[in-house]
Amino acid sequence: MQRLNTALAWFAGLLLATLLGSIIQTQFNLAMIQGLGAPVDALMRLESTAHDLLNFAPTYGVLVAAAFLIALPVSGLIARWWPEARIALHTLAGAAGISVALVVMNQLLPATLIGASRFSTGILALALAGALGGLLFAWLSPRPE
Repeated sequence: MQRLNTALAWFAGLLLATLLGSIIQTQFNLAMIQGLGAPVDALMRLESTAHDLLNFAPTYGVLVAAAFLIALPVSGLIARWWPEARIALHTLAGAAGISVALVVMNQLLPATLIGASRFSTGILALALAGALGGLLFAWLSPRPE
């Protein structure tokens, strides 16, 4: 039962980080478009966000899943030795996992696929979404015995 609860907590963290990351990505893209002089109103922001939640989020979720599959078990191992820091460790692992995944992806691929990751502020914002996913995982997952 503990493994099922851990898996559900992992999935909840993955879902939160993915949805927030998709919203962040959309808003960065719209800000870039607006910076070029094109009008971007509230309705366009809402429609674009909904579109990206349906179309971009599943793809971004693969990146988040890969990051979380590495980062959260590592933070879980460290938390066994340092249980009082468990929540902070999982939160930091979520942020670090997303940051590393984005930087590695940007270095390996010929084009930057996630527009927000072209900027340090975008990577920071996406890492914050990862941190919130890691925090949710820490809150929902069972504590190791």
